[in-house]
Amino acid sequence: MVEQAVIDFYRYPPIGVEDWRYAFATAKVRSLETLMLSRGTFLDMANAESFQGAVDLLGGTDYAMLSGAAGFGEIEQMLLAKRAEQRNLFIELMIDEGLVELLRARHDFANMRLAIRRVVTERQIGLDYSDFGSVPAEEFQEIFEQENYTRFPYYLQEAVEAAVLGYYGNKDIRQIDYAIDRYEAQYRIKKAIGLRSEFLLSLFRTRIDLTNIRTMLRLKLADRIDRQVFLPGGFVEIDRLIHGLDIGYEAIAPLFYATPYHDVVEGGVSYLTGEQSFLRLERLCEKHKTGFLRSTQSLAAGPQPVIAYFLMKENEIRSLRMVLTCKNNGLDTKLILDRLGE
Repeated sequence: MVEQAVIDFYRYPPIGVEDWRYAFATAKVRSLETLMLSRGTFLDMANAESFQGAVDLLGGTDYAMLSGAAGFGEIEQMLLAKRAEQRNLFIELMIDEGLVELLRARHDFANMRLAIRRVVTERQIGLDYSDFGSVPAEEFQEIFEQENYTRFPYYLQEAVEAAVLGYYGNKDIRQIDYAIDRYEAQYRIKKAIGLRSEFLLSLFRTRIDLTNIRTMLRLKLADRIDRQVFLPGGFVEIDRLIHGLDIGYEAIAPLFYATPYHDVVEGGVSYLTGEQSFLRLERLCEKHKTGFLRSTQSLAAGPQPVIAYFLMKENEIRSLRMVLTCKNNGLDTKLILDRLGE
């Protein structure tokens, strides 16, 4: 299935079948979904006359506590606490331990990316890492000093070595990200297959496609010819992405006409050529992923709706922080609306 070359769906890939072991968990997140912020609320916040006006619009929502914050710093801490609350809820609702491992692995890869950057640039490793990973932050320095990577989870061991070697090949810090991204994508695909989860396999392959599309356009704008950085395992073949580097911007959208990402590429390229910005592309990628996650609403029970709610809630918290940060810094309303996709 991973090597499938033909896209046999119109917009969103399959999400798998129901699993009635998750009946309670699904009912729980269905009720929580009713508390999520509407798109109208985000737009009203973007158009608010002031930062405080935007915060006041959250009264009566799941984020009403923000109105009592002493300043933006306290709001950020409240949002971090809300995010941690959602992660703990996810762990509580998950019956399959392998799904919890996926959550922790995501934080492990992010932590390792930061730690390796600090090691190769001879900075202090520090302790400011996510505590949802499998490796305690206080162990990082000893592990790297001893180069004993076997103390990392199995899915990190080769990734760490590849990232360090990649950097020292030509002292290019970007090689760290490329190596970590590649191993993380491979781990996710293998894990989805091991869990026999059609939904996760579809989700991870979609993420690979969206990452590769963003990479293609960033390489093109920077006029770089590095063609070894695309991630394998997506629905879209890498040759199509490489071809996109060789043609004009006006021909890129038609190149993706037969894929589910035509509107993402068309809108992203149009905004990029006009504004020299990836704001619209990022928003369209998020919109496509959210559309796929919402397709799980057709299931009465299963881990799929629980995972989808968790990811959408995380995105809501990120979007809320983005809007409030922009309002706090007095940024132009149009910039916020562009990021929101309006």
